[in-house]
Amino acid sequence: MGSFCTAVNCMDGRVQLPVMNYMVASFGTGYVDSVTESGPVRYLAECQDSQQAKSILERVDLSVDVHGSRTVAIVAHHGCAGNQVDKKTQLVQLEKAVKYLKSIYKDIDILGLWVDENWQTQQICKS
Repeated sequence: MGSFCTAVNCMDGRVQLPVMNYMVASFGTGYVDSVTESGPVRYLAECQDSQQAKSILERVDLSVDVHGSRTVAIVAHHGCAGNQVDKKTQLVQLEKAVKYLKSIYKDIDILGLWVDENWQTQQICKS
């Protein structure tokens, strides 16, 4: 079995490949487990008791526990239909989501990624 990392990403198909390519290139992993939700940073930053947040965590648990993922990225992006707030607000949510995930997955690297209007992925924060 190859090595795994995990992307908690928006369901928006435009961001899937840019995030996967970034993570494989940055971390040298063979596989990226994709946990998709519409606007996931909003749930992990502001609605942690929601069914969506619980579902995200259940799927991250599988990636960490079964596939041995040691890196988890949470992704926000330009033009998100599921989280229709400006970039500044999304970046605040992204940092909160990273901190929340780190409080749960203490021994895992947690990253916050932003995908811009040109579909380029960049790391914004790390915990």
